[in-house]
Amino acid sequence: MNIYSIIKRPHVTEKTSLGTQAGNTITLVVDRDANKIEIKQAVETLFKVDVTSVRTSVVAGKVKRFGRTFGKRQNWKKAYVTLKEGQTVDFFEV
Repeated sequence: MNIYSIIKRPHVTEKTSLGTQAGNTITLVVDRDANKIEIKQAVETLFKVDVTSVRTSVVAGKVKRFGRTFGKRQNWKKAYVTLKEGQTVDFFEV
């Protein structure tokens, strides 16, 4: 799998921004077929940081109404990547 197709985007919420400040953990939306080893290699290559651990979870898509019918959004995978102490990744540089 190509390292540029593994990481889709950062998952920025209030809860994940607190995790970034306190625990040196970033949260990413990744490809559903990617495993922890591929995610670790992609983060280390793209952002030039040292990764200590990777935790993943599959988030179930919500059921939504589209007019009279019900549809379901796709499932997606979330990765919690813990960086080595003192290293950071800035997604939104000013």
